Amino acid sequence: MTNKIEEIWANRELLANDESTQIIKEVINKLDKGELRVATPPATEDGEWTVNEWVKKAILLYFVSQQMKAEEVGIFTFNDKIPLKSNFAEAKVRAVPPAVARYGSYQAPGVILMPSYVNIGAYVDERTMVDTWATVGSCAQIGKDVHLSGGVGIGGVLEPPQAAPVIIEDGAFIGSRCIVVEGAHIGKRAVLGAGVTITGSSKIIDVTGAKPVEYKGYVPANSVVIPGSYAKQFPAGEFHVPCAIIIGQRKPSTDLKTSLNDALRENNVSV
Repeated sequence: MTNKIEEIWANRELLANDESTQIIKEVINKLDKGELRVATPPATEDGEWTVNEWVKKAILLYFVSQQMKAEEVGIFTFNDKIPLKSNFAEAKVRAVPPAVARYGSYQAPGVILMPSYVNIGAYVDERTMVDTWATVGSCAQIGKDVHLSGGVGIGGVLEPPQAAPVIIEDGAFIGSRCIVVEGAHIGKRAVLGAGVTITGSSKIIDVTGAKPVEYKGYVPANSVVIPGSYAKQFPAGEFHVPCAIIIGQRKPSTDLKTSLNDALRENNVSV
């Protein structure tokens, strides 16, 4: 299947062939069922995520091969190339009106979708909450027991195909109105306070030790993060530009909810 997608990607004339379009549809169907992922988690704790470029190429080819089609859902009318998911009860997913998930995205059992949006290629793992007006962009990888608070924006990364998607690992808490985009990576059980913006090039500065430690586009596991700024020299003078600041650590606990509450109280973090 991988080789065939690469062949179609290199020669778009093959899209006129029914066999080619059927292979593309099979890839999207596997994404929809969670049998395929745009990015594969590491096999070991210290391993790296693997981006499956050919799967992203299949999504882009799916857009090209599909025709616009009107669709009515209750009182709502849509006109798009990608149908909406409708098997939430079978998938054991709670979807509160008007939550929308596109076909080709995956939500594991126990996921709760408040009025929110999940785009094609996204993977949302077990027991994760996607709260009101949160968006999960195309190909984003969201772990187990994650909480995406109200208005959170998780960016989509489709092009270029080799680009890493946004990754939110297991147990992370993303506070209200946070923005995580451009392939940024949030480690396990990290806590982002309200309004934190993390891009692929964002400075994340750990100020908990004697000297600052700087990360770029990556928040280490268990970090408690708030919005911040740092001074930068420009031709017109020195100005402050946004960054994110690690101010503490989420403490290990058998009760992660208690651990989260402690982290927020001790570090005075708004979510």
